[in-house]
Amino acid sequence: MLFASLPLPSLAPTTRAALWVMAGGVCSTLMNVLIREAARELHPFEVTFFRCLFGLLVLVPWLMRVGLSSLRTTKVWFYTLRAGVSLVSMLSWFYGITLVPLATATALNFTAPLFAITGAALFLGEVVRLRRWSAVAAGFLGVLVIVRPGVAGLDPNLLYILLSAATMGMGVVTVKFLSRSESATAIVTYMVLYSAPLALIPALFVWRWPSLPTLGWLAALGAIGTTAHFCVARAYGGADASACAPFEFLRMPFTALLAYLVFGEVTDLWTWVGAVVIAGASIYVAHREARLARREAAVSQPAD
Repeated sequence: MLFASLPLPSLAPTTRAALWVMAGGVCSTLMNVLIREAARELHPFEVTFFRCLFGLLVLVPWLMRVGLSSLRTTKVWFYTLRAGVSLVSMLSWFYGITLVPLATATALNFTAPLFAITGAALFLGEVVRLRRWSAVAAGFLGVLVIVRPGVAGLDPNLLYILLSAATMGMGVVTVKFLSRSESATAIVTYMVLYSAPLALIPALFVWRWPSLPTLGWLAALGAIGTTAHFCVARAYGGADASACAPFEFLRMPFTALLAYLVFGEVTDLWTWVGAVVIAGASIYVAHREARLARREAAVSQPAD
């Protein structure tokens, strides 16, 4: 894959993974700034389409090299479902961050792993015991700290961000299901191929042709978004999720800094408190899942 051959100095796997995660976090934050810039002229739904389109164009050389032989599957409709769920997540995120402070949106987005745990238990029959349910509950308490519905009244725009996080979590559940029988190459490729055509449908209802400067923002958005995706994939391919998860949350201070410098947004204390609670819960969940995965792998290994 793209970036798969990029060399890094001789570092420990966890260190390399941390660097990839942080690079992906920087790209994700820059992507959010580009979304806002493009949304000054275009509706966020159209911005979503162009992000998918330019992301597809960036990957065309790799798709040509992979070839169609690796894409044979009997789960076309499930791939369509996965792409649809991911599209809802993108649409609600792109729309939401034009209305919600970036740091607040980023903090609420950290709940995606908690939604994934809930979805895996409900739809895949995964066993989730008291410790992880307690972490999930703690994470959602962090959400209440941020939204504070009984203090200043619930900002309905925050619901777009929570919808994005929930559908992102459901996207993780679909990947878990597909990975039982499908290759990682097929999972990534079908997602890329389906996203742009599906995103075009809502974009047509709000369509206007972008100006040349905005088209430049959109092209940069597609390239940086794709780069973020592969940075994270490279990170999780080289280290356990429990090792990568803490570095995911470095997006929060970087986002807060960039939001202040570019948009003059000041992140309030309660957003930081809620973000810490959600981050702690998500890191604990990742740690527990990694331990359980190692334990199951050890049990499944044949005796010498």
